[in-house]
Amino acid sequence: MDHIRAQATGSRRLRGTLLALTAAGALLLTGCGAGSGDNSSDGSNKSGGRNLPLPSPAQPSGGTSQGEQNGSQQGEHSGAPDREVAPSPDYLSTFALDVDTASYGYARRTLAGGHIPNPSTVRPEEFVNSFRQDYERPDGNGFSVTVDGARTDDSRWSLVRVGLATRAADSESERPPAALTFVIDVSGSMQEPGRLDLAKDSLDVMTDRLRDDDSVALVTFSSEAETVLPMTRLGDHRGRVHDAIDGLEPQDSTNLGAGVDQGYDTAVDGLREGATNRVVLISDALANTGDTDADSILERISSARREHGITLFGVGVGSDYGDALMERLADKGDGHTTYVSDRDEARTVFCEQLPQNIDLTARDAKAQVAFDPQTVEKFRLIGYDDRKVADEDFRDDRVDGGEVGPGHTVTALYAVRTKPGASGHLATASVRWLDPDSRAPHEESGQLETGSLHDDLWSSPHAFQVTAVAAYFANALRADGDRWSALPGTLPLDELATRAHKLASASEDKAVQDLATAIDQANDLDICDIGCTT
Repeated sequence: MDHIRAQATGSRRLRGTLLALTAAGALLLTGCGAGSGDNSSDGSNKSGGRNLPLPSPAQPSGGTSQGEQNGSQQGEHSGAPDREVAPSPDYLSTFALDVDTASYGYARRTLAGGHIPNPSTVRPEEFVNSFRQDYERPDGNGFSVTVDGARTDDSRWSLVRVGLATRAADSESERPPAALTFVIDVSGSMQEPGRLDLAKDSLDVMTDRLRDDDSVALVTFSSEAETVLPMTRLGDHRGRVHDAIDGLEPQDSTNLGAGVDQGYDTAVDGLREGATNRVVLISDALANTGDTDADSILERISSARREHGITLFGVGVGSDYGDALMERLADKGDGHTTYVSDRDEARTVFCEQLPQNIDLTARDAKAQVAFDPQTVEKFRLIGYDDRKVADEDFRDDRVDGGEVGPGHTVTALYAVRTKPGASGHLATASVRWLDPDSRAPHEESGQLETGSLHDDLWSSPHAFQVTAVAAYFANALRADGDRWSALPGTLPLDELATRAHKLASASEDKAVQDLATAIDQANDLDICDIGCTT
């Protein structure tokens, strides 16, 4: 078979072996044991002999695994040797899950405006996670795990994809009710077209599409913050919500800290048991008044996050955008971010994607990938630089992970160099998460053999090629001295655009066509230092 898809593995599958070394690494994330700037490892043990706790092959808590119920794990190779010794810590890569896509959206907006994105705003995992994947999905809460790969034309280098998927999103009638506190930036900078006007239009449409048993509150902030609408059950009160939205007007400076404080206070005051309570921050994140430090802001609302489980969803807008502040607020606020630049994108986020971002299927989710030292010489996680987790903290449930809802997929892409003549087990990927209600921990794993690698990247399945193109594009855009070196098998931007156009034509996928357009725009800017080969 071309690749191995492994879902719901238990102790029977792992057979007490190295394969229990769990899932995937640091890109959102970066968790290579070597901890280098490009998240790479040459496989040597640089830990100074420290004796780090390694994942055990015991079955994760949380009940009988699907692997036990089925008797064996999907895609098992009967000839795969058991491993009695776990790989050294430098063969582990550990990261917190992340479904952010803001970096890709903002890069497209910047390129369309004739400029190259600042490399510091380019996060490859958010490029990769902006595209639909075809991973199998689990039936209940938690994750399925898919691990596959393809060889590049660079000697012994392959791209390995670790894919995690949650169950399909519930229908609108089946999801739990929502209590949403919208924290809306009404500072002077939001007067620019495509900012507050976009937010108001989208909120109006969303208000009409939410259910009667959903609740909405509105908080605004400029130099100060104000609750303009307390938590209000929609029902027959949609007119009140529309009136509050219509009254939003740009004012003065941006005291984002005050807005977040007030938003969480309002969310706590309107807390609904049995509902999903979430703060939705809509801003260009150009804070210039009051507290502008993400850690300080988050510390003041930490009890709301920890005691009440109120999560944060950040929606970025504007041609000038405080990407770093918004990303940190979302990452540390148990949430995630997206970015919208036009009306269609905004309506998609608020009216189609927001239901996915209301409910949660997993809290504090982390992944760890264990590469086999008998077959792997080097590896590099592409992205997840801000989401790395210490390898030994994978099973420490006190360590913060990522929050993921239904209908989501998370993809981590690795560049992996195999040893000469390597054959057999290549990697095991595991994901660990807490049940959003009971906080009980669960794990699932999947693995990959060298024989299951696709022989050629550009003849691999469509979704895998799109993943590769997105990663190559992001890596080119963030070229910055020697910190992020070229990936194996990378192409010049003109050739990468050609690949993207072919993929878009084959699938008639608008998202892939938009990717091809963005690559064309970058290539037209004559930026050979980031995308041309000599």
